[in-house]
Amino acid sequence: MAKVILTHEVSGLGTAGDVVDVKDGYARNYLLPRGLATAWTKGAQRQIDQIRAARRKREIATAEEAAAIRDSLEANPVTVTVRAGAGGRLFGAVTTADIAEAVEQAGGHKLDRRRIEVDQPIKTLGGHVVKVRLHDDVQARLEVEVVAE
Repeated sequence: MAKVILTHEVSGLGTAGDVVDVKDGYARNYLLPRGLATAWTKGAQRQIDQIRAARRKREIATAEEAAAIRDSLEANPVTVTVRAGAGGRLFGAVTTADIAEAVEQAGGHKLDRRRIEVDQPIKTLGGHVVKVRLHDDVQARLEVEVVAE
């Protein structure tokens, strides 16, 4: 088992700043090369504290605030305008950054793109549903309407 410090949120494992034990191969072949984690050392505690402080600034403070944002997101679907070819196929895919920008432009709360989870890449026009993790206990289902330019 290898002890690593997560530098980004990894679904099913933890959030940035967490110290976790993972199998050696998972750390060596996946987490470390992608920059999702760094090796744990005794001197890394200061780095952990900095990551946690930055995360606290970005996080939504309370579950009640997250629930209010969830209600707002679920009540107001967002529209993403993209270039599309014949038959409704997109040139590329709609990214989580595109969705976060569309929510902000629609007058919604500023979302961190890493908190948006897309089950399958969005590559067609029409309606799609994505999940937004707002707080540890609160998730929102956001309706995204993809339209051609």
